[in-house]
Amino acid sequence: MGLFDKIFGNRPKQPKTNAYFQTLDAYTPAFTTMQGGIYEMELTRAAIHSFATHVSKLKPTFYGSVYQSLGKKVAFEPNDFMDTSKFLYRLATILSVNTTAFIIPIYGDDMITIKGYYPVLPRRTEVIDVGGEAYLRYTFANGNKAAIELDKVGILTQYQYQNDLFGDGNQALKSTLSLVDIQQQGMEDAIKQSARIRFMAKLGTVQRPEDIEAEKKRFSRENLSADNDSGVMMFDSKYSNIKQIDSKPFLIDKDQMEQIHKNVYNYFGVNEDILQNKFDEDTWNSFYEGKIEPFALQLGLVMTNMTFTKKEKAHGNYITWTSSRLRYASNKTKLEISSQLFDRGVFSRNDVLALWGMDAEEDGHEKYIRKEYTQVGRLGEEDDNASETNKGISNPSNNEPDTGEQED
Repeated sequence: MGLFDKIFGNRPKQPKTNAYFQTLDAYTPAFTTMQGGIYEMELTRAAIHSFATHVSKLKPTFYGSVYQSLGKKVAFEPNDFMDTSKFLYRLATILSVNTTAFIIPIYGDDMITIKGYYPVLPRRTEVIDVGGEAYLRYTFANGNKAAIELDKVGILTQYQYQNDLFGDGNQALKSTLSLVDIQQQGMEDAIKQSARIRFMAKLGTVQRPEDIEAEKKRFSRENLSADNDSGVMMFDSKYSNIKQIDSKPFLIDKDQMEQIHKNVYNYFGVNEDILQNKFDEDTWNSFYEGKIEPFALQLGLVMTNMTFTKKEKAHGNYITWTSSRLRYASNKTKLEISSQLFDRGVFSRNDVLALWGMDAEEDGHEKYIRKEYTQVGRLGEEDDNASETNKGISNPSNNEPDTGEQED
Protein backbone atom coordinates (compact mmCIF):
# COMPACT_ATOMS: atom_id res chain seq x y z
CA MET A 1 0.00 0.00 0.00
CA GLY A 2 1.42 3.36 -1.03
CA LEU A 3 0.89 6.96 0.05
CA PHE A 4 -2.02 7.40 -2.36
CA ASP A 5 -3.97 4.49 -0.83
CA LYS A 6 -3.09 5.62 2.70
CA ILE A 7 -4.66 9.02 2.08
CA PHE A 8 -7.71 8.18 0.02
CA GLY A 9 -8.41 4.66 1.33
CA ASN A 10 -11.41 2.95 -0.24
CA ARG A 11 -12.97 6.09 -1.70
CA PRO A 12 -14.07 5.97 -5.35
CA LYS A 13 -11.22 6.95 -7.65
CA GLN A 14 -13.44 7.86 -10.63
CA PRO A 15 -17.09 8.66 -9.88
CA LYS A 16 -19.36 7.99 -12.84
CA THR A 17 -20.09 11.50 -13.97
CA ASN A 18 -19.00 13.94 -16.62
CA ALA A 19 -20.89 16.93 -15.28
CA TYR A 20 -19.18 19.88 -13.61
CA PHE A 21 -20.74 21.27 -10.45
CA GLN A 22 -22.35 24.58 -11.36
CA THR A 23 -20.90 27.61 -9.56
CA LEU A 24 -21.97 31.25 -9.66
CA ASP A 25 -18.99 32.48 -11.67
CA ALA A 26 -18.60 31.98 -15.39
CA TYR A 27 -15.46 29.89 -15.05
CA THR A 28 -15.22 26.12 -15.28
CA PRO A 29 -14.84 24.92 -11.66
CA ALA A 30 -11.36 23.54 -12.22
CA PHE A 31 -7.98 24.44 -10.80
CA THR A 32 -4.58 23.75 -12.37
CA THR A 33 -1.38 23.85 -10.37
CA MET A 34 1.22 26.37 -11.52
CA GLN A 35 4.30 24.48 -12.71
CA GLY A 36 7.65 25.98 -11.69
CA GLY A 37 7.85 29.73 -12.18
CA ILE A 38 7.34 31.51 -8.90
CA TYR A 39 9.13 28.93 -6.74
CA GLU A 40 12.12 28.63 -9.09
CA MET A 41 13.44 32.15 -8.50
CA GLU A 42 15.78 32.93 -5.65
CA LEU A 43 14.08 36.03 -4.26
CA THR A 44 10.51 34.71 -4.41
CA ARG A 45 11.55 31.36 -2.94
CA ALA A 46 13.29 33.18 -0.08
CA ALA A 47 10.10 35.14 0.64
CA ILE A 48 7.96 32.00 0.57
CA HIS A 49 10.47 30.08 2.69
CA SER A 50 10.54 32.79 5.35
CA PHE A 51 6.74 32.82 5.60
CA ALA A 52 6.48 29.01 5.67
CA THR A 53 9.24 28.72 8.29
CA HIS A 54 7.46 31.02 10.73
CA VAL A 55 4.12 29.32 10.02
CA SER A 56 5.70 25.95 10.87
CA LYS A 57 6.02 27.10 14.50
CA LEU A 58 2.26 27.36 15.05
CA LYS A 59 0.71 25.04 17.62
CA PRO A 60 -2.77 23.47 17.40
CA THR A 61 -5.38 23.41 20.16
CA PHE A 62 -8.52 21.25 19.93
CA TYR A 63 -11.33 22.66 22.09
CA GLY A 64 -14.30 20.63 23.23
CA SER A 65 -14.76 16.97 24.06
CA VAL A 66 -14.68 15.58 20.50
CA TYR A 67 -11.40 14.42 18.93
CA GLN A 68 -9.17 15.17 21.91
CA SER A 69 -6.97 12.21 21.02
CA LEU A 70 -6.70 13.53 17.45
CA GLY A 71 -5.65 16.91 18.84
CA LYS A 72 -2.76 15.30 20.73
CA LYS A 73 -1.70 13.47 17.57
CA VAL A 74 -1.87 16.57 15.35
CA ALA A 75 0.34 18.46 17.81
CA PHE A 76 3.20 16.14 16.81
CA GLU A 77 2.22 14.12 13.73
CA PRO A 78 -0.77 15.05 11.53
CA ASN A 79 -0.10 11.98 9.39
CA ASP A 80 2.28 9.03 9.22
CA PHE A 81 4.59 10.74 6.75
CA MET A 82 5.35 14.17 8.26
CA ASP A 83 5.52 15.94 11.60
CA THR A 84 3.53 19.08 12.39
CA SER A 85 6.31 21.44 11.39
CA LYS A 86 6.64 19.87 7.92
CA PHE A 87 2.85 19.75 7.54
CA LEU A 88 2.53 23.49 8.17
CA TYR A 89 5.59 24.40 6.10
CA ARG A 90 4.35 22.53 3.04
CA LEU A 91 0.82 23.86 3.42
CA ALA A 92 2.06 27.47 3.57
CA THR A 93 4.37 26.89 0.61
CA ILE A 94 1.63 25.39 -1.56
CA LEU A 95 -0.71 28.25 -0.69
CA SER A 96 1.92 30.88 -1.57
CA VAL A 97 2.83 29.25 -4.89
CA ASN A 98 -0.66 28.24 -6.08
CA THR A 99 -2.91 30.59 -4.02
CA THR A 100 -4.96 27.45 -3.21
CA ALA A 101 -4.09 24.59 -0.86
CA PHE A 102 -6.04 21.42 -0.08
CA ILE A 103 -6.14 19.45 3.18
CA ILE A 104 -7.43 15.89 2.90
CA PRO A 105 -8.73 14.07 6.02
CA ILE A 106 -7.24 10.63 6.60
CA TYR A 107 -9.97 8.28 7.82
CA GLY A 108 -9.88 5.13 9.92
CA ASP A 109 -11.16 1.76 8.77
CA ASP A 110 -14.78 2.88 9.25
CA MET A 111 -14.21 5.75 6.75
CA ILE A 112 -15.91 8.08 9.24
CA THR A 113 -13.43 8.73 12.06
CA ILE A 114 -10.65 11.16 11.15
CA LYS A 115 -7.18 9.87 12.04
CA GLY A 116 -5.09 12.65 10.53
CA TYR A 117 -4.65 15.26 7.80
CA TYR A 118 -2.54 15.52 4.66
CA PRO A 119 -1.74 18.54 2.39
CA VAL A 120 -2.09 17.27 -1.18
CA LEU A 121 -0.64 18.86 -4.31
CA PRO A 122 -2.69 17.72 -7.33
CA ARG A 123 -1.86 18.87 -10.83
CA ARG A 124 -5.52 19.47 -11.63
CA THR A 125 -8.63 19.76 -9.46
CA GLU A 126 -12.20 19.72 -10.76
CA VAL A 127 -15.49 20.23 -8.96
CA ILE A 128 -17.89 17.61 -10.29
CA ASP A 129 -21.55 16.80 -9.64
CA VAL A 130 -22.18 13.29 -8.27
CA GLY A 131 -25.88 12.74 -7.67
CA GLY A 132 -26.43 16.39 -6.81
CA GLU A 133 -23.47 16.52 -4.39
CA ALA A 134 -20.26 18.43 -5.08
CA TYR A 135 -17.08 16.36 -5.25
CA LEU A 136 -13.46 17.36 -5.79
CA ARG A 137 -11.77 15.18 -8.39
CA TYR A 138 -7.97 15.27 -8.20
CA THR A 139 -5.49 14.37 -10.91
CA PHE A 140 -1.91 13.98 -9.70
CA ALA A 141 1.38 14.26 -11.57
CA ASN A 142 1.78 10.47 -11.76
CA GLY A 143 -1.65 10.09 -13.39
CA ASN A 144 -3.50 8.85 -10.30
CA LYS A 145 -7.02 10.17 -9.81
CA ALA A 146 -9.20 10.36 -6.71
CA ALA A 147 -12.45 12.02 -5.67
CA ILE A 148 -13.76 13.17 -2.28
CA GLU A 149 -16.78 15.13 -1.10
CA LEU A 150 -16.21 18.88 -1.20
CA ASP A 151 -17.50 19.43 2.35
CA LYS A 152 -14.94 16.97 3.73
CA VAL A 153 -11.96 18.83 2.26
CA GLY A 154 -10.18 21.82 3.71
CA ILE A 155 -9.50 24.54 1.11
CA LEU A 156 -7.23 27.50 1.91
CA THR A 157 -7.16 30.38 -0.57
CA GLN A 158 -5.65 33.79 -1.12
CA TYR A 159 -6.26 36.38 -3.86
CA GLN A 160 -9.71 34.85 -4.31
CA TYR A 161 -11.84 37.10 -6.49
CA GLN A 162 -13.16 35.63 -9.75
CA ASN A 163 -13.46 31.99 -8.70
CA ASP A 164 -16.05 30.87 -6.15
CA LEU A 165 -13.83 28.13 -4.71
CA PHE A 166 -10.18 28.67 -5.63
CA GLY A 167 -7.59 31.44 -5.56
CA ASP A 168 -6.93 33.42 -8.73
CA GLY A 169 -3.22 32.59 -9.02
CA ASN A 170 -0.08 34.74 -9.05
CA GLN A 171 -0.35 36.17 -12.56
CA ALA A 172 -0.10 39.68 -11.08
CA LEU A 173 3.54 38.96 -10.24
CA LYS A 174 4.38 37.74 -13.75
CA SER A 175 5.81 41.06 -14.97
CA THR A 176 8.10 41.32 -11.95
CA LEU A 177 9.26 37.73 -12.40
CA SER A 178 10.02 38.49 -16.05
CA LEU A 179 12.18 41.44 -15.02
CA VAL A 180 14.06 39.31 -12.52
CA ASP A 181 14.67 36.63 -15.16
CA ILE A 182 15.72 39.08 -17.89
CA GLN A 183 18.13 40.93 -15.64
CA GLN A 184 19.61 37.68 -14.37
CA GLN A 185 20.20 36.43 -17.92
CA GLY A 186 21.57 39.80 -18.99
CA MET A 187 24.06 39.86 -16.14
CA GLU A 188 25.23 36.30 -16.90
CA ASP A 189 25.68 37.00 -20.63
CA ALA A 190 27.51 40.28 -20.01
CA ILE A 191 29.92 38.65 -17.57
CA LYS A 192 30.60 35.79 -19.98
CA GLN A 193 31.22 38.14 -22.90
CA SER A 194 33.44 40.49 -20.91
CA ALA A 195 35.48 37.57 -19.65
CA ARG A 196 35.78 35.97 -23.10
CA ILE A 197 37.03 38.91 -25.25
CA ARG A 198 40.36 40.22 -23.88
CA PHE A 199 42.25 41.51 -26.97
CA MET A 200 41.33 43.11 -30.28
CA ALA A 201 43.75 42.87 -33.20
CA LYS A 202 43.59 44.42 -36.67
CA LEU A 203 45.33 42.71 -39.56
CA GLY A 204 47.22 44.99 -41.90
CA THR A 205 46.28 43.05 -45.03
CA VAL A 206 43.15 41.58 -46.48
CA GLN A 207 42.82 37.92 -45.53
CA ARG A 208 40.46 35.14 -46.39
CA PRO A 209 38.01 34.20 -43.54
CA GLU A 210 39.67 30.81 -43.02
CA ASP A 211 43.10 32.45 -42.80
CA ILE A 212 41.82 34.96 -40.23
CA GLU A 213 40.42 32.13 -38.10
CA ALA A 214 43.69 30.18 -38.30
CA GLU A 215 45.75 33.27 -37.42
CA LYS A 216 43.47 34.02 -34.44
CA LYS A 217 44.04 30.57 -33.01
CA ARG A 218 47.79 30.76 -33.58
CA PHE A 219 48.08 34.17 -31.93
CA SER A 220 46.04 33.06 -28.91
CA ARG A 221 48.02 29.85 -28.53
CA GLU A 222 51.41 31.49 -28.65
CA ASN A 223 50.67 34.67 -26.70
CA LEU A 224 47.59 34.25 -24.50
CA SER A 225 47.83 30.64 -23.31
CA ALA A 226 49.49 29.38 -20.15
CA ASP A 227 52.48 28.29 -22.22
CA ASN A 228 53.57 31.91 -22.54
CA ASP A 229 55.30 32.24 -19.16
CA SER A 230 57.48 35.16 -20.19
CA GLY A 231 54.76 37.76 -19.92
CA VAL A 232 55.87 39.24 -23.26
CA MET A 233 53.66 39.40 -26.35
CA MET A 234 55.34 39.48 -29.76
CA PHE A 235 53.74 40.05 -33.16
CA ASP A 236 55.04 40.89 -36.64
CA SER A 237 54.09 43.53 -39.19
CA LYS A 238 51.01 41.73 -40.42
CA TYR A 239 49.16 43.37 -37.50
CA SER A 240 48.57 47.08 -37.77
CA ASN A 241 47.10 47.39 -34.29
CA ILE A 242 46.59 45.23 -31.16
CA LYS A 243 44.56 46.63 -28.26
CA GLN A 244 43.80 45.09 -24.88
CA ILE A 245 40.14 45.31 -23.82
CA ASP A 246 39.52 46.38 -20.25
CA SER A 247 36.82 44.00 -19.03
CA LYS A 248 34.39 45.41 -16.49
CA PRO A 249 31.70 43.36 -14.77
CA PHE A 250 28.12 44.20 -15.67
CA LEU A 251 26.17 45.58 -12.71
CA ILE A 252 22.40 45.93 -12.52
CA ASP A 253 21.21 49.41 -11.72
CA LYS A 254 20.78 49.69 -7.95
CA ASP A 255 17.51 51.61 -8.11
CA GLN A 256 16.00 49.08 -10.52
CA MET A 257 17.01 46.15 -8.34
CA GLU A 258 15.61 47.82 -5.22
CA GLN A 259 12.31 48.39 -7.02
CA ILE A 260 12.14 44.74 -8.07
CA HIS A 261 12.86 43.64 -4.51
CA LYS A 262 10.23 46.04 -3.21
CA ASN A 263 7.65 44.62 -5.60
CA VAL A 264 8.33 41.09 -4.36
CA TYR A 265 8.32 42.18 -0.70
CA ASN A 266 5.01 43.99 -1.13
CA TYR A 267 3.43 41.04 -2.90
CA PHE A 268 4.43 38.48 -0.27
CA GLY A 269 4.06 40.73 2.76
CA VAL A 270 7.67 40.48 3.93
CA ASN A 271 10.69 42.76 4.12
CA GLU A 272 14.46 42.48 4.20
CA ASP A 273 14.60 42.27 8.00
CA ILE A 274 12.23 39.31 8.02
CA LEU A 275 14.11 37.50 5.23
CA GLN A 276 17.48 37.98 6.91
CA ASN A 277 16.20 37.22 10.45
CA LYS A 278 17.29 40.55 11.90
CA PHE A 279 13.86 41.83 12.92
CA ASP A 280 13.02 43.44 16.26
CA GLU A 281 9.83 42.95 18.25
CA ASP A 282 7.94 45.73 16.45
CA THR A 283 8.82 44.33 13.01
CA TRP A 284 7.86 40.84 14.13
CA ASN A 285 4.52 41.96 15.57
CA SER A 286 3.66 43.70 12.29
CA PHE A 287 4.64 40.63 10.28
CA TYR A 288 2.69 38.35 12.63
CA GLU A 289 -0.50 40.41 12.49
CA GLY A 290 -0.31 41.01 8.76
CA LYS A 291 0.83 37.59 7.52
CA ILE A 292 1.03 34.79 10.12
CA GLU A 293 -2.15 35.49 12.10
CA PRO A 294 -4.47 35.62 9.04
CA PHE A 295 -3.08 32.28 7.89
CA ALA A 296 -3.51 30.77 11.37
CA LEU A 297 -7.09 32.09 11.57
CA GLN A 298 -8.03 30.67 8.15
CA LEU A 299 -6.37 27.33 8.91
CA GLY A 300 -8.26 27.02 12.21
CA LEU A 301 -11.61 27.75 10.56
CA VAL A 302 -10.93 25.41 7.62
CA MET A 303 -9.90 22.50 9.84
CA THR A 304 -12.79 23.14 12.24
CA ASN A 305 -15.34 23.02 9.43
CA MET A 306 -13.90 19.88 7.83
CA THR A 307 -13.56 18.05 11.16
CA PHE A 308 -16.70 18.79 13.18
CA THR A 309 -20.37 18.61 12.35
CA LYS A 310 -22.66 21.61 12.87
CA LYS A 311 -23.93 20.08 16.09
CA GLU A 312 -20.42 19.48 17.40
CA LYS A 313 -19.41 23.05 16.59
CA ALA A 314 -22.53 24.34 18.37
CA HIS A 315 -21.36 22.50 21.50
CA GLY A 316 -18.01 24.27 21.55
CA ASN A 317 -15.76 22.04 19.45
CA TYR A 318 -13.28 23.96 17.33
CA ILE A 319 -9.58 24.14 16.37
CA THR A 320 -7.11 27.03 16.63
CA TRP A 321 -3.47 27.51 15.64
CA THR A 322 -1.43 29.94 17.71
CA SER A 323 2.14 31.08 18.30
CA SER A 324 3.81 33.03 21.07
CA ARG A 325 4.45 36.56 19.85
CA LEU A 326 6.38 37.33 23.07
CA ARG A 327 9.14 34.92 22.04
CA TYR A 328 10.73 37.69 19.95
CA ALA A 329 10.26 40.49 22.49
CA SER A 330 13.28 42.34 23.88
CA ASN A 331 14.65 41.37 27.30
CA LYS A 332 13.26 44.62 28.73
CA THR A 333 9.76 43.80 27.47
CA LYS A 334 9.99 40.20 28.70
CA LEU A 335 11.06 41.36 32.17
CA GLU A 336 8.19 43.84 32.41
CA ILE A 337 5.61 41.30 31.22
CA SER A 338 6.98 38.59 33.52
CA SER A 339 6.80 40.73 36.66
CA GLN A 340 3.45 42.34 35.89
CA LEU A 341 1.57 39.19 34.88
CA PHE A 342 3.14 36.98 37.54
CA ASP A 343 2.19 39.42 40.33
CA ARG A 344 -1.40 39.47 39.10
CA GLY A 345 -1.82 35.70 38.97
CA VAL A 346 -1.98 35.52 35.17
CA PHE A 347 1.40 33.80 34.70
CA SER A 348 2.67 30.85 36.68
CA ARG A 349 6.39 30.29 37.28
CA ASN A 350 6.44 27.89 34.35
CA ASP A 351 4.87 30.52 32.11
CA VAL A 352 7.65 32.92 33.04
CA LEU A 353 10.31 30.27 32.49
CA ALA A 354 8.85 29.44 29.08
CA LEU A 355 8.93 33.13 28.10
CA TRP A 356 12.67 33.14 28.83
CA GLY A 357 13.28 29.86 27.05
CA MET A 358 13.97 27.89 30.25
CA ASP A 359 12.78 24.43 31.29
CA ALA A 360 9.58 24.09 33.33
CA GLU A 361 9.63 23.04 36.97
CA GLU A 362 7.59 20.19 38.41
CA ASP A 363 5.75 22.43 40.89
CA GLY A 364 5.85 25.55 38.73
CA HIS A 365 2.20 25.51 37.65
CA GLU A 366 0.94 27.38 40.75
CA LYS A 367 -0.08 31.02 40.34
CA TYR A 368 0.43 33.84 42.86
CA ILE A 369 -0.99 37.30 43.41
CA ARG A 370 0.12 40.27 45.50
CA LYS A 371 -2.16 40.88 48.50
CA GLU A 372 -2.02 44.64 48.80
CA TYR A 373 -4.63 45.02 46.05
CA THR A 374 -8.26 45.54 47.12
CA GLN A 375 -11.43 47.13 45.86
CA VAL A 376 -11.63 50.89 46.31
CA GLY A 377 -14.98 50.67 48.12
CA ARG A 378 -13.59 48.21 50.69
CA LEU A 379 -10.51 50.11 51.77
CA GLY A 380 -11.95 50.86 55.27
CA GLU A 381 -13.04 47.26 55.80
CA GLU A 382 -9.60 45.99 54.99
CA ASP A 383 -8.02 48.40 57.49
CA ASP A 384 -10.48 47.38 60.26
CA ASN A 385 -9.91 43.69 59.63
CA ALA A 386 -6.18 44.21 59.78
CA SER A 387 -6.49 46.08 63.10
CA GLU A 388 -8.63 43.34 64.68
CA THR A 389 -6.21 40.71 63.49
CA ASN A 390 -3.26 42.59 64.97
CA LYS A 391 -5.09 42.98 68.31
CA GLY A 392 -5.80 39.28 68.46
CA ILE A 393 -2.19 38.47 67.80
CA SER A 394 -0.84 40.89 70.46
CA ASN A 395 -3.43 39.79 73.15
CA PRO A 396 -4.19 36.11 72.49
CA SER A 397 -5.94 35.51 75.87
CA ASN A 398 -9.22 37.44 75.35
CA ASN A 399 -7.30 40.69 75.09
CA GLU A 400 -6.28 40.49 78.79
CA PRO A 401 -2.90 42.02 79.54
CA ASP A 402 -0.09 39.62 80.34
CA THR A 403 1.21 40.45 83.86
CA GLY A 404 4.07 38.05 83.74
CA GLU A 405 2.86 36.26 86.97
CA GLN A 406 2.58 32.49 87.11
CA GLU A 407 -0.13 30.60 88.93
CA ASP A 408 0.78 28.31 91.75
